[in-house]
Amino acid sequence: MGYLKSFFEFSWDLIKVAVIALFLAGLVRYFLVQPFFVEGASMEPNFENGEYLLIDELSYYFREVKRGEVVVFHYPLDTSRYYIKRVIGLPNETMEIKGGKITIYNNSNKEGFLITENYIPSNLMTEGNIKKRLDKDEYFVLGDNRASSSDSRRWGVLPKNDVVGRVWVRAWPVAKASVFEAPMYTQ
Repeated sequence: MGYLKSFFEFSWDLIKVAVIALFLAGLVRYFLVQPFFVEGASMEPNFENGEYLLIDELSYYFREVKRGEVVVFHYPLDTSRYYIKRVIGLPNETMEIKGGKITIYNNSNKEGFLITENYIPSNLMTEGNIKKRLDKDEYFVLGDNRASSSDSRRWGVLPKNDVVGRVWVRAWPVAKASVFEAPMYTQ
């Protein structure tokens, strides 16, 4: 009889640990980190089709989005779909794409400054002839593969509320595993 009681006590303890572990895993999955699979070629050469990424959903509760960060968001024209793009223009800035170059105008740089994008090939030109003023809750996002990207040049600005989080870790393929920070821009 003592063995049966010990077995039930052990089983009950195991069930409690499993429930707590599932609860904690659920909290992490739904509030802190979300998995994301890259689909398509719009972010090549930096992110390729089939790569498995972990998205940090917590940072933007404590700080603002930074220029150059790669974000995952609900596609504004169909919020059931997720997109991945790089943030180029920030709220209250004016973005201009002209002659293959990107110029940012803001309160600190009324004359504007060209951004240098070291994460894309130097011979890559950003197509388009656009000048867009961003409101206080809007971002301008571009794919790294500018020739094959459906981005803010095509469908408009990204509302802040559609941002899910920033790309934090590339987990797959293992040989390319890495942690990401926003690139530094010279002004």
